[in-house]
Amino acid sequence: MTWDSFWNTVVGWATSAGIRLLIALVLLFISFKIINLVGRRIEKSAEKKNADKTIMRTLAYIFKLGMKIVVVISLVGYVGIDTSGLTALVASFGVCIGLAVNGALSNLAGGVLIILTRPFRIDDYIEAQGYAGTVEDIHITNTKIRTTDNKVVYIPNGALSAGSIMNYSVKDIRRVDEVFSIAYSADYEKAKAIITEIASAHPLVLKDQPIFVRMSEHAASSINITSRVWVKSADYWTVKFDMLEAVKARFDEEGIEIPFNQMDVHIKNS
Repeated sequence: MTWDSFWNTVVGWATSAGIRLLIALVLLFISFKIINLVGRRIEKSAEKKNADKTIMRTLAYIFKLGMKIVVVISLVGYVGIDTSGLTALVASFGVCIGLAVNGALSNLAGGVLIILTRPFRIDDYIEAQGYAGTVEDIHITNTKIRTTDNKVVYIPNGALSAGSIMNYSVKDIRRVDEVFSIAYSADYEKAKAIITEIASAHPLVLKDQPIFVRMSEHAASSINITSRVWVKSADYWTVKFDMLEAVKARFDEEGIEIPFNQMDVHIKNS
């Protein structure tokens, strides 16, 4: 091949297929921008109308993914690439692809099941698959949660829909259960009165719910006292920590012993 023929080939390609490819890339970029913009508009309009955030965000994601696939297929045909020859190749890899997406299909089915049954929604605090955190997003194949120490965890929807899910945000109130141990020689009635007084005086403990403080166990080295108080779900950890700190401080002031395991070591001279 001479230089002139090579140059003519390059120029011919640039003036035909090259221009088509350039136009296709420009259209691809513009189309993706428009699709993303429309998807964001759908989410914002749903928020203004107080629509379900979980469903609308998932629908917006499906819309963007589907439209991008349509755009790519259309532009491939526009460039002039013959896709008919790919049929045999797709068929030969059909079994391999089916095995590869087996888990993805399970996660897809799990995502649909979660969206339909809605055991949790976006912004709920849940515990599942060994993780606990706030649900930030529900995708088709996985759910994104943010833990209390600001880690992001993606849980596959297949395992999530088939396992146990503990949702802490469904109910407005929760019960704080604590067990306080005192020595057998300590004044039980005094300890019980102190715990009841602290629980009753706490501003976040709900006064329209009963406060339970009773002896719950004769343990090996202690008397165990169980306390149960009701609080708003958002105040759970605040009340839990406040109760532990306040009871310890009052027990020290009143001379009520909190037992703990001790070990006596005897050394024998040989």
